[in-house]
Amino acid sequence: MEAGTPEGVSFQQPTKKIPKRRIVIPSLQSFKDEYEKVSKYYMSNRIRTTKYRLWTFIPRNLYEQFHRAANLYFLFIVLLNWIPVVEAFRKEITMIPLLVVLTIIAVKDGLEDYTKYRLDKMINNFVTHVYCGKTGDFVDKFWKDVKVGDFIQLSCNEEIPADMVLLYSSDGDGLCHIETSSLDGETNLKEKLIVKGFVEQTTEMDPESFSYRIECEIPNSDLNCFRGFIQHTSKERVGLSKDNLLLRGCTVRNTDIVVGIVVYAGHETKVMLNNTGSRYKRSKLEKKLNGDIIGCVLLLVVMCSVVAVGRGIWLSNHPGQYVYNSGKQFEPVWGGFLMFWTMIILLQVLIPISLYVSIELVKLGQIYFIQNDIDLYHEPTDTKIQCGSLNVAENLGQIEYIFSDKTGTLTENKMVFRRCSIAGQEYGHEENAKRLETYQPDYESDQDEVALFASHCSLKRLSRGRIGRKSSIGLNMKSMSRMFRSGSMLGTQSMKQLAFSSPLETDVVPDQRLVSKFRRISFNFYKKYETAEPISEIMQISEFFIALAICNTVVVSEPETTGTQPPLKRRWSSVGKASALPIGDLRHMLSKFSPRKISPTSVQTQSIREERPPERPKKSPNLTVFHVQFPASVTAQFSESSVSSESATTSEQEETELSCLPDTSKEELVSLDAPDKFLVHEGMDLLCAPGPDVDGLPLDYDPAELSYEAESPDEAALVHAARAYQCTLVARNPEQVVIDMNYMGILTFQRLHILPFDSTRKRMSVVVKHPILNRIVVYTKGADSVMMDLLQKEPTGNENTDKNRKKMQERTQRHLDDYASKGLRTLCIAMKILSDEEYEEWLQGHFLAESSIENREELLLESAERLENNLILLGATGIEDRLQEGVPETIESLRKAGINIWMLTGDKRETAVNIAYSCKLLESTDQLFVLKSNSLDDCTTMIEGFLEDIKRKACSKERRSTIALRISASAHVKKPQFSYALVIDGPTLKFALHDRVQKKFLELTASVRGVICCRATPVQKSQIVTLVRKERKVMTLAIGDGANDVSMIKLADVGIGICGQEGMQAVLASDFALAQFKHLKKLLFVHGHWCYTRLANMILYFFYKNLAYVGLLFWFQFFSGFSGTPMIDYWSLIFFNLLFTSAPPIIYGVLDQDVSAECLLSNPELYKASQRNEPYGKSAFAVNILDGFYQSFVCFFLPYYTYRNSGIDLYSFGSILNTTMFFIIILHLVIESKYLTMIHFSVFAFSIILFFSIIGTFGALCVLCNPPANPYWVMQRQLANPVFYQICIVTTMLALLPRFLYRIIESTVFPSPLLQARFHESQFKQTKMFCMKVIPVETDD
Repeated sequence: MEAGTPEGVSFQQPTKKIPKRRIVIPSLQSFKDEYEKVSKYYMSNRIRTTKYRLWTFIPRNLYEQFHRAANLYFLFIVLLNWIPVVEAFRKEITMIPLLVVLTIIAVKDGLEDYTKYRLDKMINNFVTHVYCGKTGDFVDKFWKDVKVGDFIQLSCNEEIPADMVLLYSSDGDGLCHIETSSLDGETNLKEKLIVKGFVEQTTEMDPESFSYRIECEIPNSDLNCFRGFIQHTSKERVGLSKDNLLLRGCTVRNTDIVVGIVVYAGHETKVMLNNTGSRYKRSKLEKKLNGDIIGCVLLLVVMCSVVAVGRGIWLSNHPGQYVYNSGKQFEPVWGGFLMFWTMIILLQVLIPISLYVSIELVKLGQIYFIQNDIDLYHEPTDTKIQCGSLNVAENLGQIEYIFSDKTGTLTENKMVFRRCSIAGQEYGHEENAKRLETYQPDYESDQDEVALFASHCSLKRLSRGRIGRKSSIGLNMKSMSRMFRSGSMLGTQSMKQLAFSSPLETDVVPDQRLVSKFRRISFNFYKKYETAEPISEIMQISEFFIALAICNTVVVSEPETTGTQPPLKRRWSSVGKASALPIGDLRHMLSKFSPRKISPTSVQTQSIREERPPERPKKSPNLTVFHVQFPASVTAQFSESSVSSESATTSEQEETELSCLPDTSKEELVSLDAPDKFLVHEGMDLLCAPGPDVDGLPLDYDPAELSYEAESPDEAALVHAARAYQCTLVARNPEQVVIDMNYMGILTFQRLHILPFDSTRKRMSVVVKHPILNRIVVYTKGADSVMMDLLQKEPTGNENTDKNRKKMQERTQRHLDDYASKGLRTLCIAMKILSDEEYEEWLQGHFLAESSIENREELLLESAERLENNLILLGATGIEDRLQEGVPETIESLRKAGINIWMLTGDKRETAVNIAYSCKLLESTDQLFVLKSNSLDDCTTMIEGFLEDIKRKACSKERRSTIALRISASAHVKKPQFSYALVIDGPTLKFALHDRVQKKFLELTASVRGVICCRATPVQKSQIVTLVRKERKVMTLAIGDGANDVSMIKLADVGIGICGQEGMQAVLASDFALAQFKHLKKLLFVHGHWCYTRLANMILYFFYKNLAYVGLLFWFQFFSGFSGTPMIDYWSLIFFNLLFTSAPPIIYGVLDQDVSAECLLSNPELYKASQRNEPYGKSAFAVNILDGFYQSFVCFFLPYYTYRNSGIDLYSFGSILNTTMFFIIILHLVIESKYLTMIHFSVFAFSIILFFSIIGTFGALCVLCNPPANPYWVMQRQLANPVFYQICIVTTMLALLPRFLYRIIESTVFPSPLLQARFHESQFKQTKMFCMKVIPVETDD
């Protein structure tokens, strides 16, 4: 047995099946037997994302391709042609089209899979440090060799190879910072915590001393949840959460060394379980295409049936005739039946097998032009549009409903502190409002951008020692690529500044009235609180800003100017009275008040310039945190070793500070003569003021150098607002939060718990030990809709106190409503002071919830609700989120285009309505229907009432219109216009989506011009999108910027993500990613219209050209005894669609423009044409089918009657038809094209050259290529015959004449809005060019 492991250590043996939990045994020699018994349930860390293996590629790829109906159809044709009695072509020739398509798709799939294989191989061969029991040290191993239970050591900027529980960090506060950009695209750093009980390690942990096991949940894909506990052999256990889990693919930042134990490996890691592959959305055009192909199949059956009947009649009239292709005699019925299948083979080209490949190529071209549109590039953030899906580009041209988030989508998501209410008094911050009105963004230079990026993501020690030179190079390249992937590929944060730290957000001008009151803050107000209640106004102001500064998860850092080191995390001493108590006693005392023990590193004195860790003996971690004692009071312990504050009290206007002298006893501080410099106050943990650098005392620091990294812009705005009032957040670690109160010095709050924000509670809380009050205090901030119900309501026994409290709450509520009506985001700030007994009672239940695996979330929610009640209201804040540039104009244009816009937001109703008016989603003349109810019946009644009101006013409008018509035509009567808008909140939306009500709800929404859903949850957003899309059968688009918008983005027909301030989760889940909402205008009106129109016209052209060509074979059967004989050689039949006419329609589908981009943007109404499917409607499809029949009729019968009785051979006649139809099809495309360039003419010329070169070469060389007939020298003879040219020219002109006349009549007699716009645009260009020619240009002599 290895040293450091207790003798006879043994864990409970796991059962053979582990259905709900995973037991992780350390991979150590001392636990070899136990590890072997559970390791069979673990997966290795090797990953494989490829679909195929070398020996399974061909069969599996063919299996997948033949799931497509078109491929099955052509396989059936190939097999049918192998039956001798129905054979129409040579067997190998029939296989060529199918083989070409299958090969192209197989090569594409193979290349994609090979790329994945190379990436898998590179990742599996990355190297990391794994503990080896034989050597007693960490050794290099490939990622693929890592196992569950291994101990992993990582250094700064290294990627995490597997999901692991954090056991050690070189950070003295027990923190590890990671970057999760490879998971969610977010570049701001996340804090991870060492497991409770392991924080006291002062040297790197020894895995051999680890004598614990981990029990956790089975692998799952939830990135925001991890449940489990770590258990010692003595059965002591502590809960594990997501804060203790380092996820595979993340990168360690700002931490020198971390050590963890692997709990999930390989495909069981959360990132791999979330890797479900790309989503597939079928476009509306694709669905219609499938229906038209079925129509073509029916047409094929009809044509084949006609020939089969004709064959039967012909055989009846000519008994004893031999069948052409088999030399046998058949009965008329049987012969007609066989001819049906022969014609199926012969006319197979009617079903366009190459159409699917052409569509994919056209979509690639369209996406290329979308991504390279300079108008969709946002220069300030260096962000361009990104396309995540190739299947739905044409859907952009048919959008009927848009569901938009508000914050960060319509607004900038740059939260600016505007107003606040404290103790019922409102502070308007008028000077700050004036600053915002004149604010102009000043984007930094590229040089500053690079420097700050370097300071944020330092590349120090990019990799450690590696196994082999090749592996080292591969890892370095991978580390670099992962670091810059989110910025370069997604166009996300260009790192010009830290998140949420633009001058617009950070520069807050304080309100002078509030500043004057803030200066009066002193310790006397806190001293009075001991004997007087309620809390005074000055104390409320102090606690309000303290809550703003500490009730958050903001990370404090100080960027280095050199850019060579990671941001310096500021950690200050945690001992305000260094010698008052022995270190051990102080730690023991505080451990009783906190579930975490004070880190030995944190109790040492640390300088800002350098850190001097103490040398302490190495010891194994001890989970003494499991034994928590709850004292009745700890005040006495503090007071015994502290000096009375009475001797050091100054006036309210004086600045009071405390000096932290680590080597000075408390008794020595009694004789201080300068109360304005130093103050010792009873119960203070740490109150240290800037002073001289004596024995590690921190030097003066510049608050402007502090940088805040926040997870949300709201948190950053509140912290910056507190700093503007000299309440500066200085440092934060898992144990403490340090703030500089200026007039009161440095205050250190012992952080006990954080109850994070969630969508259910709609609030967050932090539990701290107040250094002045020496009490446990809960600070809570959240939405006023829930916070106002949690305030103190019970009478105190003092009538004046209760009355004043009620008045303050009412005034604060009025201020909140006023803020919301001005479009500000509101938050309530409150606190609660706990007694030791209350905290002890709550903490016992909270520990049980934390250490639970099943139902942990429900238990933690109950625990939070037990604590967050009977709160003391401190105040409220109003934060402005300004509209993005161009949002009102964009929404106005979208409305003109006939698009319905819904706003789905989590904000309160007043804020949402105000923003809706600002962005022109609502007009001042709109009648608002506010739908708010508390029951299903009430909701139904209100909806019915709204519908009756709309119908009644509609009838009144009709009557007035009738009266107006009776008046003289010369009189002008203004008709009354009624427009409505619906506002509904989240609770009512639950009733509106009920099966009983949803139809009436949809009827109501169809009668209004705008819908605003406020206080909506992410689930409700997705439910609304699904309901409208399915029930109303409309094309939907969802656009948002945050993780709460992901569900609706995925469920909409088109999902748009905004590259904003809330990470990249919405972008990663979207089909298209934009930098600004205003870019949606060009994306829909221009690219959406073009993509749909181009693809629709190309599909119609494919159907036309295939039918026109097949028609030649069909008409010939009437003059060949319905024998199934083709007059064109087999190779020409195959190559006609495969080569000769394949390139022109692709160029047509990529480059054609019916109307210019400028015209489409200036005339939003033109978008309605694609909305109504005008380019690809039933009439357009019917016209193309009829035109195909007509052109094939002219192309066949004109040459036929010209050469009738001339003795021309079969293939010579067929070559005339083949050539004439080729030119008809090419010139038909020229007529249909609205935008011709040199590229078009080059492709046309190339197709013509290819046609004659292949046909000529084939006729000259392939003497026996088409037995029994011989096409030798056929084309050469026809080219030497003048009649050939005459026939081709006359036939082509006569065939295209109806199409040409149709387009002329359509554009002159019955012009559509698109044709009118095109005509006016051409007229404008001609006038402009004429003016440029006529008006002379003045030049200087």
